[in-house]
Amino acid sequence: MNKVTQAIAQRTSHRFSYAWVVVAVIFLVLLTSAGIRATPSVMILPLEHEFGWNRSTISLAISFNIALYGLIGPFAAAAMQRFGIRPVVMGALVLLSIGTALSTLMQMPWHMVMTWGLLVGSGTGVAANTLGATIVSRWFEMRRGLAMGLLTASAATGQMVFLPLMASMVEHYGWRSVAFLVAIVAAVAVPLVA
Repeated sequence: MNKVTQAIAQRTSHRFSYAWVVVAVIFLVLLTSAGIRATPSVMILPLEHEFGWNRSTISLAISFNIALYGLIGPFAAAAMQRFGIRPVVMGALVLLSIGTALSTLMQMPWHMVMTWGLLVGSGTGVAANTLGATIVSRWFEMRRGLAMGLLTASAATGQMVFLPLMASMVEHYGWRSVAFLVAIVAAVAVPLVA
C-alpha cells in the first residue's frame, strides 16, 4: 500500500457514518418493541383480579402475540423490501401504540386476544430481529457483527429498562397506566423513524 492510499484509508476510517445514526434509531425501536412485548407479564395478576380471568385465558392472548412475533418476520422483511423500511416500521409503531392504548378499554377476553394478541403481536413481529438484520445488510459492509450485536442487545435491554418501571406502575397506579405508558413510548418513537 502506498502512502497516498494509506492516508485516504486513515481519513475515511475516522469519518462518522450515518449508518450508526440508523442503528441508534433502530436500537430504540427494537428496545421499545421488546419492552412492549414484555408488558403482559406484569399485567397477568391485575387482569386476573379485575376481570376474574384465569391464567389460561390471559395466556391465550400472549400465545397469539408470541406466535405472530415469530411468524410476521418473513412477511415484514418482504414488505420492507417492497415498500421501504421507514413506512413499514412507522406502521408497526402506530399499530403498537393503537393496540396497547385500545387494551385499556378491554372488558372481554377476546378484546385482549385482539389487542395484545393480534395488534401488538403483529407490530412486535415487524420490529424484531428481522428488522435488525435488514438494517445491517443494507447499511453495513464492514462492522456488520458489531452493528448486529448492538441491535440484538436491544431486546434484553428493553426488558431490563421497562420491566422494573412497569412493575412499579402496576403496583401504584394499576395496569392501565402501563398500557398507556407503552402506547405513548411507541407513539413517541414514530417521529424518530420519520
